[in-house]
Amino acid sequence: MVRVSGWPVAKLVVSNVIFGTIGLFAVKGGLPATVTVFWRCIFAALFLLIWCLMRGYLRPSALSSKMFLLAAIGGVASIGGSVALFGSFQYATIGTATIVYHVQPFLFILIGAFAFKERVRPFEMFWIFVAFGGLGLSTGLVRTADPADVGRFLGIVLSLVAALLYAAGAMIGKCLGKQQTEVTTLVQAIVGIILLVPFAHVLQPLPLASWKWLIALGVIHTGIAYVLMFSAYPQLRTAIIGALAFIFPLVSVLVDWLAFGKTLQPAQWVGLALIILGTLGVQMAWRPRLRRSVE
Repeated sequence: MVRVSGWPVAKLVVSNVIFGTIGLFAVKGGLPATVTVFWRCIFAALFLLIWCLMRGYLRPSALSSKMFLLAAIGGVASIGGSVALFGSFQYATIGTATIVYHVQPFLFILIGAFAFKERVRPFEMFWIFVAFGGLGLSTGLVRTADPADVGRFLGIVLSLVAALLYAAGAMIGKCLGKQQTEVTTLVQAIVGIILLVPFAHVLQPLPLASWKWLIALGVIHTGIAYVLMFSAYPQLRTAIIGALAFIFPLVSVLVDWLAFGKTLQPAQWVGLALIILGTLGVQMAWRPRLRRSVE
């Protein structure tokens, strides 16, 4: 029997709890998505630069032009995903947007299948269909349509775009192999600064109340959370990582309820459960067995 140390599990739990509050901090900042992500990248880059220098990750021998190129390309996808996700919070609730965003593991599999001809096993397709059925329920659009659904639909679309871009960035990151992930994230933060500076209105003063939320998004939600997550990954099995990942959307739902008084509808809870079931089915390689009827 394989024993799992409690410390890596604790680090991954804490990182997912932090991620679960990201929507609250983005909304409380009260700024456009491009401005929020730009300053998040600024403070994340400062934190990660100090961290990587302290850990000796920036030795010339550990860096390569291939790493910078792939990290930069992945950074474009990652930053686009962050802008889309933060933008979705303006239209859909934080809980709904985060649940929809959490289909990215399945998009990762599908991108690998279509773009890189990676084999998708039948049981994986089964669980992907289960999860996407859950996605349909979790959107909250299964009710009778009303005018508010138009804005909610836009938020859901932005969330799906964010998930797709994140999955694409993760697939590119897969090509980096064992490259130090904090360095990759640092490069992506720098790419984000370069990409978003024309849209960040840097010469316009920001409300004083927004700075604490922006600093937290960069230092806590990117720097600290990513360091905790990346240090835990090598010591945990994939199934455990997949299971603990659902702390992220569950905390988001809780934050939505406590901070804004918004709760999920019963159908949305069923949808979330199906997405969790689908992810665990893929991560733990559950193979459903269908019995043939006996005549």
